[in-house]
Amino acid sequence: MVSKPEIVPEDYKEKYGFSDPTDYYAVKGIKGLSEEVIHEISRIHDEPAWMEQIRLKALRHFLERKPPAWAPILSQIDFQSFYYYAKPVERPANSWDELPEYIRRTYDKLGIPEAEKKFLAGVGAVYESEAVYHSIQKELEKQGVIFTDTVTALKEYPDIMKRYFGTVVPYTDNYIAALQTAVWSAGSFVYVPEGVKVSMPLQAYFRINARNMGQFERTLIIAEPYSEVQYIEGCTAPVYSSQSLHSAVVEIIAKKGSFVKYTTLQNWSKDVLNLVTKRAHAYEEATVSWVDFNGGSRITHKYPSVYLLGPRAKADIISVAYAGAGQVQDTGGKAVHLAKDTSSKIISRSVSKDGGHTAYRGLLHIAKGAKNAKSVVRCDAMLLDQKSTTATYPYMEIQEDDATVTHEATVGKVGEEQLFYLMSRGISEGDALSMIVNGFLEPFTKELPMAYAVEFNRIMSLEITNAVG
Repeated sequence: MVSKPEIVPEDYKEKYGFSDPTDYYAVKGIKGLSEEVIHEISRIHDEPAWMEQIRLKALRHFLERKPPAWAPILSQIDFQSFYYYAKPVERPANSWDELPEYIRRTYDKLGIPEAEKKFLAGVGAVYESEAVYHSIQKELEKQGVIFTDTVTALKEYPDIMKRYFGTVVPYTDNYIAALQTAVWSAGSFVYVPEGVKVSMPLQAYFRINARNMGQFERTLIIAEPYSEVQYIEGCTAPVYSSQSLHSAVVEIIAKKGSFVKYTTLQNWSKDVLNLVTKRAHAYEEATVSWVDFNGGSRITHKYPSVYLLGPRAKADIISVAYAGAGQVQDTGGKAVHLAKDTSSKIISRSVSKDGGHTAYRGLLHIAKGAKNAKSVVRCDAMLLDQKSTTATYPYMEIQEDDATVTHEATVGKVGEEQLFYLMSRGISEGDALSMIVNGFLEPFTKELPMAYAVEFNRIMSLEITNAVG
């Protein structure tokens, strides 16, 4: 089993690291991997037979498949040691007052009611394996926008689910996708009708509470032609002496002329193993934007990708990672150009300290016939001490002569002159270092709504100042 890191900032414990009692759960926990566990999850969800069959096929594929050679850490994980399902409430609530008090208290601390007060388009909360709350503005409902949890969508919109589920990320795609497809629960389902523009972001919060818990949310976003939607997710977990597992699959279908922006602000505790597959299909003139921050967690493997399937489709990927003591952030982005006049931009920035390790792992593929494809790839890493490390694994497959590709990578440390200048103005070393790091990560923060940008800067400041005492 993978060892856990030793350092957890006290401010994290205070705001995010608390845990709630599990005595009152409707289903306290289903542990281990077997066909019996799959049958039980499917029974609890009251799923159609076709979904149960997909789960069983995915489980068999996972058990037969070996971990990828490039990620040896996965072979050390005992997947039988995790709880693959826990249900805190009998059914999702339609208002905060319907939730159990301990769950309301948890999300009060995390700020979800405040998000409601700011008139955001919709808020969803996933606690352990199940959605516990979903809200959407009445005006959006009138326009035909659907924002619910994936389990509910399976019952209420079975035709849409059957048509699109697993089409972007099939269970055969990779080792972790097979596991996730077998045991998925909850997640968000978003459907935006043709021509509808959702002016404010939809939000989701994912919370792991129980010890040794696995959370496996499945998110599906469908943007019909010329529609627009933004989706933001936040993630937290308490601090335990044993590990938890988070494995998500996100599938996005962006049809002709649509715009989808998906933002993640991840701040899992440092005993969470975070293994995620995020992928989008962008059709003619569609734009997909991934804005991804990876902090917290013991290990992260995450590479948001866009398959550019139609002419003039566009991909924008911003991936930011922060690794402290005992952490490995293996992140990046992928763009696959399969049509002419497509464009992509992959920007990756990482910060390592106290022996943390970051890695950029990316793929750029331009297929034969994808004429006039353009791509810019840039990955920059900052090391804050001699113990920390970083690596870059860019992989480029350019099969079309009529293409424009640029790639740039840098590794650097904090400039002593910068630090001296700020400290000479009366700024402490910790605050000066924090200012420099936040400036380095500015391509990410400028893409965030103001409240999220403030929270992000606060998280980074806590990490950096704790690092220098």
